[in-house]
Amino acid sequence: MLLYELDFRPSDLGLVLQEFWRDRVAPPEVRTFSEALVRGVAEKTTELDGVIQANAAHWSLARIAPVERNILRLAAYELLYRDDIPERVAINEAIELAKLYGSEESGAFVNGILDQIRLHLHPQPHSPA
Repeated sequence: MLLYELDFRPSDLGLVLQEFWRDRVAPPEVRTFSEALVRGVAEKTTELDGVIQANAAHWSLARIAPVERNILRLAAYELLYRDDIPERVAINEAIELAKLYGSEESGAFVNGILDQIRLHLHPQPHSPA
């Protein structure tokens, strides 16, 4: 929800966070973790968008729905910058979010792009013929 809103109000990070937490109760560690992810994605959006674009065959970033675009940004951030989050966890959580908040095809779409990103992070050696 926070990343989706920031897609439309990118210069208002502090205000968006303040408004989000105004009516929500969360343990301090949840709030700290959540804000770290949101701030990280916000700081790296341009780079993350480039990685997503490079791995989204035949899709421009503008054609990707805002929900899926922000799920991809979050998962790509976790894959690239968060060693404390296992790759499979980042990808599986993104797929579940896409299924929950996106269209019927969103889970498979997000999975395909994130799997390509993961493969580019860890290229497989070619076996000899």
